[in-house]
Amino acid sequence: MKRSDQVPSRARKRLRELLKDLPAPESAEEALLSVLVSLSDEHAPTAVKDPLQGVDVHIADSLVALKVPELRDASRIADLGAGCGIPSLVLAACLPDATVLAVDANRKRCEFIQEAAKAAEITNIETVWSRAEEWDDGAGTIDVVIARAVAQLPVILEYAATLLRDGGLVVAWKAKLEPAEADAGTFAADALGLSAPELLPVNPWPKGGRRNLVLSRKISPTPDRFPRRAGIAVKRPLGL
Repeated sequence: MKRSDQVPSRARKRLRELLKDLPAPESAEEALLSVLVSLSDEHAPTAVKDPLQGVDVHIADSLVALKVPELRDASRIADLGAGCGIPSLVLAACLPDATVLAVDANRKRCEFIQEAAKAAEITNIETVWSRAEEWDDGAGTIDVVIARAVAQLPVILEYAATLLRDGGLVVAWKAKLEPAEADAGTFAADALGLSAPELLPVNPWPKGGRRNLVLSRKISPTPDRFPRRAGIAVKRPLGL
């Protein structure tokens, strides 16, 4: 029995519908079904383990990023605070020509992502066991930084700014962006050498409600004082 056969038929059908019109290789379907199996394990670092829920909450919510042309064309993508490997595992399966780096400060989460990738035969994903603001080897090397359910927007922008190459892009998932957070994000972007954040409305699945991808591009060098030392971006977010 194939590993993907452990996924209920309704979830398999739903995944097939999601991938139908996307620029993903044929191998993506089998790989993503395997990811759903890994996420259903009792020890998986996620609260959503049911594949019928996961195909929307994990997979559909990740796939919306493929609406961003720069991400589809990226060579190096960094997922900050990668957690259970969503969206990094999904995007790696769909973008085989890209290298996806899953960055997380928790070693066990990095190990889970490695195991899930191996089981799904996703070979273009690497894990980085590090706090985002302390990952010096990534500085200036990343085409697109992605962040989902990580922190407030100014914090994400500060983590991302020094990692991005010139012209690189931040893509942040935000279910809702309150005015105060949006204003702080604009302030932070200006201080970090990034463009003012723009919202790309998305609707990942029918009952998921309207969500946003927040986009910001690196347009000038980031001042040397960033990123601040570990933990400061969260304790004292720019603009807040």
